[in-house]
Amino acid sequence: MSFCRFRSIAGLVFLATLGVADAVAQSPAAPNSLPRAHAPGDDPAMLAAIVKDFESLEDAVMRSGQVTGLASVVVKDGRVLSRRGLGVADATTGAPVGTKTVFRLASLSKAFAATLTALLVEQGYVSWDDPVQDLVPAFELSDTRESSKLTIGALLSHRVGISHNAHDLLLERDQPYPNLVYKLRELPMICGVGDCYAYQNIAYSLIGDVTFAATGDFFYHQVERQLFHPLGMTTATYGRDALEASGDWARPHVRRAKRWVPVRPKESYYRVPPAAGVNASIEDLTLWLNAQLGHRTDVLPGPLLSMLHTPVVATPGERLGSAWRRERVRAASYAHGWRVYEYAGETLVFHAGAVQGYRAMLGFLPERDFGFALLWNCDSAVPAGLAPTLLDRYLGLPRRDWVPLKSVPRGARLAAAGGR
Repeated sequence: MSFCRFRSIAGLVFLATLGVADAVAQSPAAPNSLPRAHAPGDDPAMLAAIVKDFESLEDAVMRSGQVTGLASVVVKDGRVLSRRGLGVADATTGAPVGTKTVFRLASLSKAFAATLTALLVEQGYVSWDDPVQDLVPAFELSDTRESSKLTIGALLSHRVGISHNAHDLLLERDQPYPNLVYKLRELPMICGVGDCYAYQNIAYSLIGDVTFAATGDFFYHQVERQLFHPLGMTTATYGRDALEASGDWARPHVRRAKRWVPVRPKESYYRVPPAAGVNASIEDLTLWLNAQLGHRTDVLPGPLLSMLHTPVVATPGERLGSAWRRERVRAASYAHGWRVYEYAGETLVFHAGAVQGYRAMLGFLPERDFGFALLWNCDSAVPAGLAPTLLDRYLGLPRRDWVPLKSVPRGARLAAAGGR
């Protein structure tokens, strides 16, 4: 990664806060080519016990009352070890969550956009080095000389050169996407294009405009035709209308007066489909997860997946987020639509997503052919601890209590987690 060319003291302070300024001292996490040491989860009998304990912990999470509904899947070597729907899709009606219940995926959508782009590259529609401005002339940055330098590859690895989550607040105030794209030119540059990382939603969604310009077809239709349909993802859709038209879908819930209350899904982030527009069930995410693990080479060839999962830019600020990241993640990077962590010496390809009333997490250890996905329909951080707990058990790491179950007695939660 090259050094950021700071344009102002404010830019320096911003990048230092994110931890980007010291990123050059940390090389991106990369797959380890050395033979893997044996892990407890590699043993089938031990893995079965690990999954059973994981399900017990999920049950404890649901008993705590801190979550409305939860759907999860665990896969290994292309096989489904656990796939469950727990709790309610709607706290008012009591409708249950099943494995076909559709949730919003929020930022898990970014991997679909990047994967479609990789297919378009293979098909000759675009290349990773194509300037975005050549295909979307309306795109412009405050430094016009930098505008032409933004390539498709830099766009999908969040190296646009502007501050993180640029204009997201305006998006949440229902400003139209085209206006927000125009307003990108009003933002100061924090570094040269391609020189530093700052996470985006609006700028990232320019890939939808690139797709239309290159193919003459709408972005969401290309994803349906090239990913959803070939993979058999029958409940996967884009947009709020499609979510609400699903026969079985999870309502978002917020906490009011100590109760979970269902609300209507917000429209705002659906206006940037490549960044946050996908809806899907846990059954569909099972197919997506196994495809990313290399079990559908007829749709996603191995070299394409390797390119998508290869780290591009260091993101050391990611290590400062949650407790499990601070303790377990030794290096963090962004690839194309995916985060790549060195998790206690293992390569973890990962992404999380959040919008009002929905949370999502998906991750996998490509060298172990092991992965998971979690979806829930409320503003609760509690289920997020299930992911590192599962990874720790698989890898045989020291026990940590990553799941804060306030309503469950301490002894019960330790039993549910399988002891210490």
